[in-house]
Amino acid sequence: MFRSALVFFILLFVGYMPTHSAQAATQYQSNDAFISQAFNGNSGDAKVLWLDDELKQAVEAILAHRFTKMRVRYWLHNNETVWIMDEIGKESPITVGIHVKNQQIAQTKVLVYRESRGDEVRHDFFTDQFKAAKLTEQHQLDKHIDGITGATLSVRALTKLSRIALLLDAHINQ
Repeated sequence: MFRSALVFFILLFVGYMPTHSAQAATQYQSNDAFISQAFNGNSGDAKVLWLDDELKQAVEAILAHRFTKMRVRYWLHNNETVWIMDEIGKESPITVGIHVKNQQIAQTKVLVYRESRGDEVRHDFFTDQFKAAKLTEQHQLDKHIDGITGATLSVRALTKLSRIALLLDAHINQ
């Protein structure tokens, strides 16, 4: 008993802390509320886009990793689309809603954040940077997105999802 108490004290004294703590998800807005807000009170029509090989490869090139899904759900109203997608920040998925209107981003919103750090990406001062962004032929955003110190991976996740939403929107509006 004395030995285990001594080990505990030493670990506590040297600052040992477990590296993997459970992080609860914080929901900032529901999917339905985001869709309704984007479409001015309308729920839009839920649709599914099946990804062919070429489109899937383009999505994977943006993500820089495999994309295991064969289809992506989106909502359509008056030629505007809403995409709700997840991407890993550092360790956990970030759920993001992206409203695309006239082939440019109308709104980007973090709906659920599950990381222990970097949640500054949920604030309007950051997400407003995506407004009016379009996709170039090289599948890049046509405007620079400023990063946030300590939230680099979350910034990258939102930027990738924005690029994918614009790519998929362009595909269905061909």
